[in-house]
Amino acid sequence: MFTAIRSTGIYVPELEVPNSVLRDRFAKDNPEFVDKTEASSGIKTRWFAPEEWATSDLAVRAANQALGRAGVSPEDLDLILVGTDSPDYITPSTSVVVQHKLGAKRAGTFDVGCACASFPTALSAANGIMTGNPWMKNVLVIGAYMMHKLADPNDTMSFFYGDGAGAALLQPSKEPGVLQSAFRADGSYAKHWGILSGGTAEPASVESIAAGRTHVRMHDRYPPSINEEGWPAIVKMLAERNRFSLAEVDLFVFTQVRKRTIEKVMAGLELPMEKTHTVMEKWGYTGSACIPMVLHDALESGRAKAGDLVVLVGSGVGHNQAGVALRITDALVRA
Repeated sequence: MFTAIRSTGIYVPELEVPNSVLRDRFAKDNPEFVDKTEASSGIKTRWFAPEEWATSDLAVRAANQALGRAGVSPEDLDLILVGTDSPDYITPSTSVVVQHKLGAKRAGTFDVGCACASFPTALSAANGIMTGNPWMKNVLVIGAYMMHKLADPNDTMSFFYGDGAGAALLQPSKEPGVLQSAFRADGSYAKHWGILSGGTAEPASVESIAAGRTHVRMHDRYPPSINEEGWPAIVKMLAERNRFSLAEVDLFVFTQVRKRTIEKVMAGLELPMEKTHTVMEKWGYTGSACIPMVLHDALESGRAKAGDLVVLVGSGVGHNQAGVALRITDALVRA
């Protein structure tokens, strides 16, 4: 038994926050920051959901598009996986909130919390669960991100955060779709970037709130080698395990945080940038949602076609890195 992505969906909210807004915000204290960061990241704008929304509201909208394109009802879902590090609550899981909002009454759920590596991790988990449970016919994998609500808007790192969600519906397939996976992690970087107060290590308090420790922050810089060496390592693991050459890959999809990093990685792999697809220019950094959003946009634009071999590589704080290789099927292109 194999599984394949049957359809995809995305949601980009309607409130645009272009770089000009942030340029004005940081003009006094850090006047060159926005221009320098735009040049290295490629990010020109980002989109925010209404303040009363939660991450689950983004996820549901992407999910509905993916289900609609496949002609599948929410009640036909067997399992829902939500990858995010901007959850609705610490507990309960965001996936169970999504299940209720979708009306997916039969579906089980769980969350995957690997930050921006969450979607390829969740996709791999869904593939393994389906192949071990042949009765499953429809599994929904969602990546969703609303980190701007957990950030201090006056922190320069808020430049990156855009809201969004992407979803993929997995179904059984007669031919290989989702292939093998690869993973890397190094927990010694766990406190470099994150929300350090609000969990059991440091429950939220008046003092931690006043000190800003309940906001997401970069507390220490990551060395560039984490992604510049880590992403190629994931790619090469996938190539070896699935027995393909790098030249055979039709499309590489990487975490959409800095375009310059993608350019360095592709140069190191001795591959042209034409073999990648990026969306940070128009949607900002959408974190745990960016991998499925890029995949969907590549399909919509014709950049990904039936039969193509695609490699997805996600990289998240902590740090976690995960990759999945997959084949694009005719059914996905027609969705």
